[in-house]
Amino acid sequence: MEEKFAKPAIGAIIERMINGKKHIIIQERWKENGNKTNGQYELPAGKMREYENAYDTVRREVFEETGLKVTKILGEEEMIYSKDLETINFMPFCVTQNLKNAYSIICNHFICEAEGEPVLGTNESRNIRWIEIHELAKLLRNQRDKFFIMNINALEKYLELNNL
Repeated sequence: MEEKFAKPAIGAIIERMINGKKHIIIQERWKENGNKTNGQYELPAGKMREYENAYDTVRREVFEETGLKVTKILGEEEMIYSKDLETINFMPFCVTQNLKNAYSIICNHFICEAEGEPVLGTNESRNIRWIEIHELAKLLRNQRDKFFIMNINALEKYLELNNL
Protein backbone atom coordinates (compact mmCIF):
# COMPACT_ATOMS: atom_id res chain seq x y z
CA MET A 1 0.00 0.00 0.00
CA GLU A 2 1.36 3.39 -1.01
CA GLU A 3 1.64 5.89 1.83
CA LYS A 4 0.31 9.37 1.19
CA PHE A 5 1.36 12.41 3.18
CA ALA A 6 -0.12 15.80 4.01
CA LYS A 7 1.48 18.69 2.15
CA PRO A 8 2.98 21.49 4.29
CA ALA A 9 1.81 24.99 3.44
CA ILE A 10 2.15 28.53 4.72
CA GLY A 11 -0.56 31.19 5.10
CA ALA A 12 -0.09 34.88 5.87
CA ILE A 13 -2.24 37.25 7.88
CA ILE A 14 -0.76 40.53 6.65
CA GLU A 15 -1.53 43.47 8.93
CA ARG A 16 -1.44 47.17 8.14
CA MET A 17 -2.78 50.24 9.90
CA ILE A 18 -4.79 52.40 7.48
CA ASN A 19 -6.31 55.65 8.76
CA GLY A 20 -5.78 54.46 12.35
CA LYS A 21 -7.61 51.15 11.83
CA LYS A 22 -6.15 47.66 11.55
CA HIS A 23 -6.61 45.97 8.17
CA ILE A 24 -5.49 42.67 6.68
CA ILE A 25 -5.19 41.45 3.09
CA ILE A 26 -7.80 39.11 1.68
CA GLN A 27 -8.19 37.90 -1.86
CA GLU A 28 -10.55 35.81 -3.93
CA ARG A 29 -9.22 32.36 -4.61
CA TRP A 30 -8.80 31.53 -8.29
CA LYS A 31 -6.83 28.32 -8.87
CA GLU A 32 -6.64 26.30 -12.08
CA ASN A 33 -8.17 23.29 -10.32
CA GLY A 34 -10.02 25.25 -7.62
CA ASN A 35 -13.49 24.08 -8.67
CA LYS A 36 -16.08 25.16 -6.06
CA THR A 37 -13.44 26.97 -3.96
CA ASN A 38 -12.80 29.51 -6.72
CA GLY A 39 -14.22 32.87 -5.71
CA GLN A 40 -13.95 32.16 -1.97
CA TYR A 41 -12.13 34.67 0.25
CA GLU A 42 -8.71 33.50 1.34
CA LEU A 43 -5.40 34.59 2.78
CA PRO A 44 -2.24 34.57 0.68
CA ALA A 45 -0.87 31.05 1.06
CA GLY A 46 0.92 28.25 -0.70
CA LYS A 47 2.93 25.09 -0.39
CA MET A 48 6.45 24.93 0.97
CA ARG A 49 9.13 23.90 -1.47
CA GLU A 50 11.54 21.12 -0.57
CA TYR A 51 14.12 22.42 1.97
CA GLU A 52 12.68 25.96 1.89
CA ASN A 53 12.57 27.52 5.32
CA ALA A 54 9.14 28.56 6.58
CA TYR A 55 9.93 32.28 6.71
CA ASP A 56 11.28 32.27 3.15
CA THR A 57 8.05 30.54 2.09
CA VAL A 58 5.99 33.32 3.71
CA ARG A 59 7.97 35.98 1.84
CA ARG A 60 7.82 34.13 -1.49
CA GLU A 61 4.12 33.27 -1.35
CA VAL A 62 3.07 36.77 -0.24
CA PHE A 63 5.07 38.34 -3.07
CA GLU A 64 3.83 35.85 -5.68
CA GLU A 65 0.18 36.26 -4.69
CA THR A 66 -0.01 39.95 -3.74
CA GLY A 67 3.11 41.76 -4.98
CA LEU A 68 3.82 42.87 -1.38
CA LYS A 69 7.26 42.61 0.24
CA VAL A 70 7.12 41.10 3.75
CA THR A 71 9.04 43.28 6.22
CA LYS A 72 8.23 41.52 9.51
CA ILE A 73 7.01 38.06 10.53
CA LEU A 74 5.79 37.70 14.10
CA GLY A 75 8.01 35.18 15.92
CA GLU A 76 10.82 35.10 13.36
CA GLU A 77 13.23 36.76 15.78
CA GLU A 78 12.77 33.79 18.15
CA MET A 79 13.69 31.22 15.49
CA ILE A 80 16.57 28.94 16.44
CA TYR A 81 18.84 27.93 13.59
CA SER A 82 21.08 24.91 14.07
CA LYS A 83 23.89 25.34 11.56
CA ASP A 84 25.48 21.96 12.22
CA LEU A 85 22.16 20.17 11.59
CA GLU A 86 20.83 22.66 9.01
CA THR A 87 17.49 22.87 10.83
CA ILE A 88 15.30 25.61 12.26
CA ASN A 89 12.47 25.71 14.72
CA PHE A 90 9.56 28.06 14.11
CA MET A 91 6.36 29.00 15.86
CA PRO A 92 3.44 29.85 13.58
CA PHE A 93 0.46 31.81 14.89
CA CYS A 94 -1.94 28.98 14.05
CA VAL A 95 -1.78 25.59 12.32
CA THR A 96 -4.76 24.20 10.42
CA GLN A 97 -4.98 20.65 9.12
CA ASN A 98 -7.50 19.54 6.52
CA LEU A 99 -8.91 16.19 7.65
CA LYS A 100 -11.35 15.62 4.79
CA ASN A 101 -12.20 16.86 1.29
CA ALA A 102 -9.95 18.48 -1.31
CA TYR A 103 -6.39 17.40 -0.60
CA SER A 104 -4.49 16.65 2.59
CA ILE A 105 -2.70 19.79 3.70
CA ILE A 106 -1.35 21.33 6.89
CA CYS A 107 -1.21 25.14 6.77
CA ASN A 108 1.05 27.09 9.14
CA HIS A 109 -0.39 30.61 9.43
CA PHE A 110 1.87 33.54 10.32
CA ILE A 111 1.07 37.14 11.23
CA CYS A 112 3.22 39.57 9.31
CA GLU A 113 3.61 43.08 7.94
CA ALA A 114 4.48 44.06 4.38
CA GLU A 115 5.24 47.13 2.32
CA GLY A 116 3.97 48.17 -1.07
CA GLU A 117 0.56 48.09 -2.68
CA PRO A 118 -1.18 44.87 -3.69
CA VAL A 119 -1.51 43.93 -7.34
CA LEU A 120 -5.04 43.60 -8.70
CA GLY A 121 -4.77 39.88 -9.31
CA THR A 122 -2.48 36.99 -10.21
CA ASN A 123 -2.89 33.63 -11.88
CA GLU A 124 -4.08 32.25 -8.50
CA SER A 125 -6.08 35.12 -7.00
CA ARG A 126 -8.27 38.10 -7.81
CA ASN A 127 -9.60 41.20 -6.07
CA ILE A 128 -6.67 41.43 -3.63
CA ARG A 129 -7.51 44.13 -1.09
CA TRP A 130 -7.16 45.45 2.42
CA ILE A 131 -10.17 44.83 4.67
CA GLU A 132 -10.71 46.49 8.03
CA ILE A 133 -10.83 43.78 10.71
CA HIS A 134 -14.27 44.84 12.04
CA GLU A 135 -15.64 44.43 8.51
CA LEU A 136 -13.82 41.08 8.25
CA ALA A 137 -15.44 39.92 11.51
CA LYS A 138 -18.93 40.77 10.16
CA LEU A 139 -18.22 39.10 6.83
CA LEU A 140 -16.91 35.93 8.49
CA ARG A 141 -19.90 35.79 10.87
CA ASN A 142 -22.52 36.38 8.18
CA GLN A 143 -20.96 34.61 5.18
CA ARG A 144 -18.70 31.94 6.65
CA ASP A 145 -19.28 29.66 3.65
CA LYS A 146 -17.67 32.28 1.38
CA PHE A 147 -14.27 31.69 3.05
CA PHE A 148 -11.75 29.03 2.09
CA ILE A 149 -11.97 26.34 4.76
CA MET A 150 -8.22 26.28 5.49
CA ASN A 151 -8.27 29.94 6.61
CA ILE A 152 -11.40 30.06 8.78
CA ASN A 153 -9.85 28.80 12.04
CA ALA A 154 -6.85 31.10 11.68
CA LEU A 155 -9.05 34.12 10.95
CA GLU A 156 -11.34 33.36 13.90
CA LYS A 157 -8.34 33.00 16.21
CA TYR A 158 -6.89 36.25 14.84
CA LEU A 159 -10.16 38.13 15.40
CA GLU A 160 -10.37 36.71 18.94
CA LEU A 161 -6.82 37.96 19.56
CA ASN A 162 -8.09 41.40 18.50
CA ASN A 163 -11.16 41.10 20.79
CA LEU A 164 -13.65 40.79 17.91
